[in-house]
Amino acid sequence: MTWRIYRHPSESEGKPDSSNEDQNSDIESIAPPIDPTAQIHADLKAAKAEAAEWQDRFLRKAAEFENFRKRSEKEKIDSVMLAKSSILLEFLPIADACERALESIGDPKNKPEGLEQYHEGVELLYKQLLDSLSRVGAVPMEAKGKPFDPHLHEAISREETTEFEENTITEELRRGYLFRDRLLRAAQVKVAVHPQKKDKA
Repeated sequence: MTWRIYRHPSESEGKPDSSNEDQNSDIESIAPPIDPTAQIHADLKAAKAEAAEWQDRFLRKAAEFENFRKRSEKEKIDSVMLAKSSILLEFLPIADACERALESIGDPKNKPEGLEQYHEGVELLYKQLLDSLSRVGAVPMEAKGKPFDPHLHEAISREETTEFEENTITEELRRGYLFRDRLLRAAQVKVAVHPQKKDKA
């Protein structure tokens, strides 16, 4: 005997037709056609934006490198100047000693015999020293009669006088020097101050 399974028509109606689902999914998966011109414009815009970003980065790095190069070059020059200045400072006391010796001798013609030759020797030594300093860029400053400048002069004392304008250097106690337009050693000076007027009783 053969048995047959009977299915109610309602059972088959409740299940979705798989063939219909496949057809619907195929229809949904089909995307609308893309406009090639619009795509090219979009890609070009994105490429330009990326190029501009990279150019900005390059310019920033180039500026940073240029600043670093200038800073390194300045530091190198300053180091060389500092080394030379330290050496030159060692010779300035010799120049000071020559100046004091020449001042103490005064006019050798009015001194005992033999002092004139000593004066000439010191004067020659002093001149050769100044010439050597000048060749490397170190030169003495003239201070007497000039306005006092705290960047160039060191005020040792004040002198009450009416012969000079107030705040004018009346005497140079130790000569100052410049090295390539930079201060090598400040001049030690006296500065004029006008006497205070006393009130009449």
